[in-house]
Formats: sequence, C-alpha cells, structure tokens
Amino acid sequence: MATRVGIALGSNLASPLGNPLSNIKAARDFLEKLTTDGTELKQAHVYQSEPLDCPEDSPVFLNTVIELSYDGTPAELLQQTQAIERQMGRDVIREKNAPRIIDIDILYFGTTSHHEASLSLPHPEMTRRRFVLQPLADIRPELILPGDDITIADHLQHLDSAEPPLSLIQASW
Repeated sequence: MATRVGIALGSNLASPLGNPLSNIKAARDFLEKLTTDGTELKQAHVYQSEPLDCPEDSPVFLNTVIELSYDGTPAELLQQTQAIERQMGRDVIREKNAPRIIDIDILYFGTTSHHEASLSLPHPEMTRRRFVLQPLADIRPELILPGDDITIADHLQHLDSAEPPLSLIQASW
C-alpha cells in the first residue's frame, strides 16, 4: 500500500541542467516517476533562503517541499533519492552544508517513526528550519508528524530561529 511522503528539495549551484530552479524541477520530475500511478503530487512554492550554517560565501539556496505517494520502504526511498542526487551530478560532500547542485531529504514517511544512522524519520531538524517549514505549510499546514502534538502551521508560527524571512521565487512551477 502506498504511503504519503514529504521530501525537501534544495539547490544553490548551477549544473548542466541549468540554474538551481532547473535543478529543483528536474529532481521533482525524477521523484514523480517513483509515485504510485494516478496519485497526486503536491508541490509547495519555491523560496530563496540565506545559507544556514554553511561555509562562508555560499550562494543562496532555493528550497521547496513536495509530497507524493510511494509504494516501498523508507530504506528503498532513501536509495532512490540518493541515486537521483548522483544522477543529477551531486558530488560526495565532505564539508558540512557545502553548496550543492541538489539536496533531497526525506522529511516524513506517513506515520512511520524510523531511527537509524542512515535515516531518521521524521527528519530530526525539520521543525527548526524555516526553509522546510514554510514550504511544507504551503501544502500540509494541518500535518501532525509522528510523535508530535502540534501542526506544521503551529511549528512555523512559533518558530524561534535566527533565519531571515524567505523570499518567494516561484508559486507555480
């Protein structure tokens, strides 16, 4: 049975596919091929965010969130998202939060709680990051994550973060 999963997409480097927005669109298109036939893919607006905890002089990021139906396990989805990153030209990053062509993070996997070295679900940092919460609130403001007791909209409203506000880049893409 298919599970609704949330996936964050981010990019701050150009690639052979084009600019960061082109990279996000390409990642969405690759991920859409993993969806269960006939199910809706939801996509949030695309926002620009300042680099957070990144190396000095890192370019700004474009960020969004998509939600799709997936028929498989969290480990299988992780393998597929990592394969998409490699296919799109993402290098193995040795420096934490270094600039990247594409970053694909699984945020949640239905009602699953999963904690292993390679994957934790729900994503342990997501409720502390405006660049994740704001786009997620575009498509699932009422979502309550497994093990939580407040909605994504509430998390965003009460976010205590030094992150500057996000800039809307594209509403429909």
